[in-house]
Amino acid sequence: MNWLPVTVSGRIYALLLLILALAPFIFEWINQPFYLDLLSRALILAIAVVSLNLILGFGGMVSLGHAAYIGIGAYCVGIPSYYDYYNGWLHLALALSVSATFALLTGAICLRTKGVYFIMITMAFSQMVYFTFLSLEEYGADDGLVIYSRSEFPEFISMDGATSLYYWIFALLLAALFFVHRLVHARFGRVIVGSKFNEPRMQALGFNTYRYRLACYVLAAMICSLAGMLLGNFTGFISPDMIGWARSGELVFMVIIGGVGTLFGPLVGTLVFVVLEEVLSAITVYWHLIFGILLVALVLFGKGGIHGWLSLLDRKSKAHD
Repeated sequence: MNWLPVTVSGRIYALLLLILALAPFIFEWINQPFYLDLLSRALILAIAVVSLNLILGFGGMVSLGHAAYIGIGAYCVGIPSYYDYYNGWLHLALALSVSATFALLTGAICLRTKGVYFIMITMAFSQMVYFTFLSLEEYGADDGLVIYSRSEFPEFISMDGATSLYYWIFALLLAALFFVHRLVHARFGRVIVGSKFNEPRMQALGFNTYRYRLACYVLAAMICSLAGMLLGNFTGFISPDMIGWARSGELVFMVIIGGVGTLFGPLVGTLVFVVLEEVLSAITVYWHLIFGILLVALVLFGKGGIHGWLSLLDRKSKAHD
């Protein structure tokens, strides 16, 4: 059956997507709706991590401010809802346009720097967004803002209900994965990847790498804002805590756990991160310590992340053949 993935890792990823597609029916069958909520949250974060991997994994731009776009997307749902504007297309348009504008303005400055300077300036802009929302007393400041109703779309694509919202999340995750796959394998993506490894050479070939990298940065921000929009609808509550640099650090960890510069690595890394967090927190109040040790061990001994381990299976399978 030549339509099946030919590698072991490819088959594992295909099986994972099949399980995710059937998850609402599986959890309904075993009468465990809580797990659907947990999985929904994980897949929302996975969209943000996929977008971060676009600039970090493929572009070599290590950002500690990426969570700002989650917050921007969430507040683009929360603020209009505060004034009783629940139109989903309005929320979607605001999330994409505001995040793109902010990324364009800040990215134009950030991408003038490299290395640790880039890391620090992205974190600085993220903290600027954090303190901006923290100062908005009208919208709850540090107490946050309650969203009383989800974004309204036509009935056949409504977000009402846990299952409907889950499939919204799953569909946008698939769209993000497909978009990143097509982008990376297009000429645009080759320039981005080439700039990561040897930017002077790409410039010598006539490419304006600064513009390519800026466009990539903006696209990643827009994808991440979709995660924010979904998170606002999922939680029904938004606050500046969504934007802190610690959340950005978690997103970086998820990319590393799954596999930097891979397509499905961010998805797997996010699922492992969220599941570990949930399981350990249920076992002990000191779960942060155990969780930190496990993350350090994964980074130190899991070269290439989980995708790297799966690649070993691919090589062993080829050697056996």
